[in-house]
Amino acid sequence: MSVVGFDFGNESGVVAVARQRGIDVVLNDESKRETPAVVCFGEKQRFLGTAGAASSMMNPKNTISQIKRLIGRPYSDPELQRDLNSLPFAVIEGPDGFPLIQAQYLGEVRTFTPTQVLGMVFSDLKTIAQKNLNAAVVDCCIGIPVYFTDLQRRAVIDAATIAGLHPLRLIHETTATALAYGIYKTDLPENDQLNVAFVDVGHASLQVSIAGFKKGQLKILAHSFDRSLGGRDFDEVLFQHFAAKFKEEYKIDVFQNARACLRLRAACEKLKKILSANPEAPLNIECLMEEKDVRGYIKREEFEKISAPILERVKKPLEKALVEAGLTIGDIHSVEVVGSGSRVPAIIKILTEFFGKEPRRTMNASECVAKGAALQCAILSPTFKVREFQVNESFPFPIALAWNAQDSQNGADSQQSTIVFPKGNPIPSVKVLTFYRTGTFAVDVQYADVSELQAPAKISTYTIGPFQASKGERAKVKVKTRLNLHGIVSVESATLLEEEEVEIPVTKEPAKEPAKMETDEPENGVPPSTGENDVNMSEGNATVDASGAENGVPESGDKPVQMETDAKVEAPKKKVKKTNIPVSEVVYGGMLAADVQKAVEKEFEMALQDRVMEETKDKKNAVEAYVYEMRNKLNDKYFSYVTDSEREQLAAKLQETEDWLYEDGEDETKGVYVAKLEELKKQGDPIEERFKEDMERGAAIEQFIHCINSFREAAVSNDPRFDHIDLSEKQKVLTECVEAEAWLREKKQQQDALPKYANPVLLVADIKKKAEAVDRFCKPIMMKPRPPKPAPEPASPVPPQGAEQGTENPNQNASPTPKADENAGAGNEGPTEGSEPMDTDKAETA
Repeated sequence: MSVVGFDFGNESGVVAVARQRGIDVVLNDESKRETPAVVCFGEKQRFLGTAGAASSMMNPKNTISQIKRLIGRPYSDPELQRDLNSLPFAVIEGPDGFPLIQAQYLGEVRTFTPTQVLGMVFSDLKTIAQKNLNAAVVDCCIGIPVYFTDLQRRAVIDAATIAGLHPLRLIHETTATALAYGIYKTDLPENDQLNVAFVDVGHASLQVSIAGFKKGQLKILAHSFDRSLGGRDFDEVLFQHFAAKFKEEYKIDVFQNARACLRLRAACEKLKKILSANPEAPLNIECLMEEKDVRGYIKREEFEKISAPILERVKKPLEKALVEAGLTIGDIHSVEVVGSGSRVPAIIKILTEFFGKEPRRTMNASECVAKGAALQCAILSPTFKVREFQVNESFPFPIALAWNAQDSQNGADSQQSTIVFPKGNPIPSVKVLTFYRTGTFAVDVQYADVSELQAPAKISTYTIGPFQASKGERAKVKVKTRLNLHGIVSVESATLLEEEEVEIPVTKEPAKEPAKMETDEPENGVPPSTGENDVNMSEGNATVDASGAENGVPESGDKPVQMETDAKVEAPKKKVKKTNIPVSEVVYGGMLAADVQKAVEKEFEMALQDRVMEETKDKKNAVEAYVYEMRNKLNDKYFSYVTDSEREQLAAKLQETEDWLYEDGEDETKGVYVAKLEELKKQGDPIEERFKEDMERGAAIEQFIHCINSFREAAVSNDPRFDHIDLSEKQKVLTECVEAEAWLREKKQQQDALPKYANPVLLVADIKKKAEAVDRFCKPIMMKPRPPKPAPEPASPVPPQGAEQGTENPNQNASPTPKADENAGAGNEGPTEGSEPMDTDKAETA
């Protein structure tokens, strides 16, 4: 199971993976930690990531960027329309009212949904992770902005599915940052809550969250944001400033040239970074437009002055977060600032003045979200053991359910709604709603307040039914709604509850506690206190009771029933019958499952096309490299190994191939380049073989001679290691060595008589083969093991010699005498003075 965290930003993406030693940020093919979130459509393939960013200047109208701002938003969105004014590629309105991206691909104009393009970005990030891990990547966690709507969250999941990923959780970027900050803290208090404000100034948005930390847990207290305040807004201010200046000074209008706009925007972005560390900075661009070089200059004070309208908006999300958390500035322990746009000194100054303390940069501003997402993935994964740390996330928007209720007096329909998941509701969460209906009905999931979202209020509609009440009256229907880990609300199931009378025999039992009948207990065995609450939805009212009872009164099926004490008495009882009701879903603006599958297949086709084109370019480069290398070697190291006629023929062939590469062979298929390379090698390989044989022959001969001499010396030596080998066997070894030496001498004489450009008769492979044959014949003979020595016969017992031997005669009754040697064993005598030592190899005699 892969444990990977993805942070897909508006400008770039970061990939983090979990290892046994911790969380690492993965490097891409260019050894960079950040990968541009760019897709460039070429004539024959796509260029993703860094390759796409490199092609953006040459192909601006087909280079798609800032895709994060497009997903899940209707084309008529005012913010989207403002964004489109600064984008060089074409975006049109689709038949469903959502944007479609136009690009020239494979020689024709094609349209792609923003979700498809985001899937391409995820595919590139997935490839980076797989190359680093050398394993397949499927399971992951993805960081998303806290302001993403339900539709945008679904779009991210669909894009991940297109890329072949399975998100275990969509985690808010500020929550991921807080997790990466708190899980490594060892000094968190056990009782008192430590409040930390996290300010994320990204490329296109500002997000603020206040988190409360205790030992082993994190709780998000408040979220706030400004979805269109980020680093790119400062870039845009500089762009507008210099565009007007150049129009006045140089009489050029960059808005008339897409490439000039891109170059000026890129220069302004670099200028902003320079101003973050320097009080002033110059701007110089060569041949910006109409072959004119432009120059500019700006001071930080002037930059902050023209950026004042943007800087004034920074305080509002800070104030709102404090109010929603119910805290004062004094309750904030510290302020952590992250995000690529947080390096602007003016923003740091505003944060310092607001909170009364200097913001900290404990974490890497660009990598903390990806690391937090990887940590969350590790927590959810069974393959990693992570320190116990609980993440209590809250939902930033209030979600309501609406339905049509019929007035019993006049029969008119009226719209009823109630907030099911209020703002700040924990994620995940489950609520159970009770309706009384006679047949099929529908409920709408919608936002209770769209003032912050600028999105349509209605999210989805769920049709519950068909079903039919058995008695023809209004039936009780329990509907389970779920706010899942991704922050997506859905109606999960619906159950029809009907009471029916059954005869249940009751026997006399010993006194026990009152028992309950089988009732409609909370689903999945979750008690109401865990967040799965009952909401009673009658025709005209809506009440919420966290205890699971409706309007505070337990239902009859939930009442404790005392057992009868008389044995074998038949009594009518009521039993609740549960029947599952089908639920159908319609998500407004969401992709259908069939469309997602088509997008998956399309992505596979495009990835295959990219791979084929990359292999084709590799083969073409191989042909080109062979032409240049062989031409140089023919006049250098291969000069002595080729005849003049062969050199002229091969040189002509190489020149012909070079001309073909830059003319007719400029755009050919992979198979044509492979065939062309094989054709060249038919002439070049024999020359390379002659050179290679001559270079390696000397070492092979020396090794062969050393092998022969080693076996010969072993066969004729008087070394005791070989004295057990028969002379006839040794003679066989000597004969084999003589024959091998004679073969080598003969072949070497033939080879020495040939010129270098002739095909060799003594090949290195033949020498090695002959050496292996000699070794295979001689080694078993000379390495023959020595036969084992015969086992010695058991020694006869030595008769006792009295006190001089240090033993006593067991047949005598004399008192024992002391032993001559304390270290001698019983019945054995150590060497005495004047005696010969015992020969251990001979059997001892009596």
